[in-house]
Amino acid sequence: MSSSDIFIGETIGTAILILLGGGVVAAVVLKASKARNAGWLAITFGWGFAVLTAVYISAPLSGAHLNPAVTLGIAIKDSDWSNVPIYWGGQLLGAMIGAALVWVAYYGQFHAHLTDKEIVGGPGAQSSQAKAVEAQEQGAGPVLGVFSTGPEIRNAAMNLATEIIGTFVLVIAVLTQGVNDNGNGLGTLGGLMVALVVVGIGLSLGGPTGYAINPARDLGPRIVHALLPLPNKGGSDWSYAWVPVAGPLIGAAAAAGLYNVAFA
Repeated sequence: MSSSDIFIGETIGTAILILLGGGVVAAVVLKASKARNAGWLAITFGWGFAVLTAVYISAPLSGAHLNPAVTLGIAIKDSDWSNVPIYWGGQLLGAMIGAALVWVAYYGQFHAHLTDKEIVGGPGAQSSQAKAVEAQEQGAGPVLGVFSTGPEIRNAAMNLATEIIGTFVLVIAVLTQGVNDNGNGLGTLGGLMVALVVVGIGLSLGGPTGYAINPARDLGPRIVHALLPLPNKGGSDWSYAWVPVAGPLIGAAAAAGLYNVAFA
C-alpha cells in the first residue's frame, strides 16, 4: 500500500471512529438528546460498533490501525518503522476531524447543555474572565468527556497503570488474532474480534479512566475541545492529557515485546 493510501485510510477511518464513538458519548450525556442517561452499556457498545465500522471502511486502504498504539505494536513486531509517522499523522488528523463532526451533529445539544443554569451556574455570578480562570484551575469542563477521557480518582500512577493494562490487552489481541495475512493491519474477521475486545475492555477496565487505549483518540479531540467556540466549556484538562498518550504507548510496547517472546 502507498503512503497516500495509508494516510487517507487512517484519516477517514479514525474520523469515523471518533464521530461514532464521541457521538455515543454526546448522545448519552448532553441535554435534549433522545439517548440521554442511556448509561455505560450504551457507551461501551457504541464504541465497539464505532471500531467495527471504521475498520471495515479503512482496512482496504491502510489496514485500519486507527490507533498509534496499534501502529507501534505492529512496528515493534515487524521491526519496520518506515510508515509509522504516516499512520500517526493520519490518525491524529482523523481524530480531530471526527471530534469536530460530533460538535456539528450535536450543535444544538451542546448549546442547550452549556447554557443550562443547573450545569454551568446562573448568569452574572462571575465575569467571563474569572470563569475562564476558574475553568482552567478546575481542569475538565462540563462537556470534555464527550471529547476526551478523564479519571474518576485522579492519581497519575494508578491512571497510567489502568491505561497500560487496557492497551496491553487490546494490542496483544490485535497481534495474535487481528492482523491480516499481509501483517499490515486488520482483516475482516480481525476487525470484528477487535471491536468485541474494545467492548470487553470498556466493560471490564473502563471504569477508572474511561479507557482511552488510543493516544490519537484522546489527544486529537482534546485539541478540538480547546479550539471550539463552545460557551462555558471549561478547561481541557491538559495536566492529565499525557496519561492517555503515554499509557497506551507503554502498553503497546509491552504487548509487542511479549508477542515477540511468546508467539513469534
